Amino acid sequence: RTDQRPYDANLYADRNKVERFFGRLKEARGLATRYEKTASSFLALAHLLAALDWMR
Repeated sequence: RTDQRPYDANLYADRNKVERFFGRLKEARGLATRYEKTASSFLALAHLLAALDWMR
């Protein structure tokens, strides 16, 4: 493009963080394949992995 479109750099940086976070969550086989049988077990696994990622 010859004209640069305006964008919010802070919003784009936050979007990048969110995409990388979900990419790391999907590395967990159980979460990516929805191996858990119940919705509550799946949510618990998602919370556990998110907490572990946050502490890392």
